[in-house]
Amino acid sequence: MHGGTEQDPRNPSREADGSAGGEAVIVRAPTEERNSGTYDIDLLPALDVLRQINAEDTTVAAAVAAVLPELARAVELGVAALERGAGIHYFGAGTSGRIAALDAAELPPTYGVPPEWVVAHHAGGAEAMARAVEGIEDDWESGRIDAAAVEPGSLVVGLAASGRTPYVGGALEAARERSAATVLISANPEAPLASGADVHVGVSTGAEVIAGSTRMKAGTAQKLLLNAFSTAVMVRIGRTYSNLMVGVDATNGKLRGRVVTILMEATGLSEADCARALTEADGDTRAALVSLLAGVDAITAARSLEKSRGRVRTALADLGLPGQEAPKE
Repeated sequence: MHGGTEQDPRNPSREADGSAGGEAVIVRAPTEERNSGTYDIDLLPALDVLRQINAEDTTVAAAVAAVLPELARAVELGVAALERGAGIHYFGAGTSGRIAALDAAELPPTYGVPPEWVVAHHAGGAEAMARAVEGIEDDWESGRIDAAAVEPGSLVVGLAASGRTPYVGGALEAARERSAATVLISANPEAPLASGADVHVGVSTGAEVIAGSTRMKAGTAQKLLLNAFSTAVMVRIGRTYSNLMVGVDATNGKLRGRVVTILMEATGLSEADCARALTEADGDTRAALVSLLAGVDAITAARSLEKSRGRVRTALADLGLPGQEAPKE
């Protein structure tokens, strides 16, 4: 680690060697260190403050790139969970929990998936989303309780910038007991909770511009990682065709226009042809797309999609359209 005695995540008021720590919680993690490049930030004019923040932000993408192999393992665990009929559960506190909630909330309208596919659990519940609830992130048992309903075969993703948040540790522990796969996403390559996860995505974002303000680089990294994770899961599970969203159903005029555009992009056919196919498919984007590409009626397209578990390319291959399989590596 980064010097000193590591904390026991179960009890943040005590050091791991058992010595009393009083009420003060001293977190030893890279995100808590002082950034030697910003010592004088409070003496600078606004533009220079922003330049220093921006300079630090530019390092985040490279840090994320370094952990893509681990993130790919997490993606495959997520795909496996969904394919076996289980779900993906995010657990986090503070900034981590809010980023998780945002990611989970945006998946159903973007990809047309049920909300139970990806569920976010925030320490302290809905109240803590908008206002900090003191002490809740330090409650190991609270994490265990919130993870008690996780079904076997699920994937539990814990998010903790420091890699030692007790709430997240409790959730990961309970998940393992329930035969769920586990992933930890942290900004600490030597995270104390990593030993309790099947995969640790430990991105090295280093010291923040303002010491300990993990809503900055660590938070940005978590947003990038979750965006990439959930998008890759949706791609791998067949919720896109090429790079187009095909889970969006035409439930109102605005969405109908968007879907017709998607169909035109995917097929090269006219607006009139795509609009007609969409109507015949009762607003089901994927059924309309399969109908247009395979030259079958909407009912046949829908049946093929049901057989293929909603995967457009698999449905097209089953209907005899060549070139739908990915090349062999």
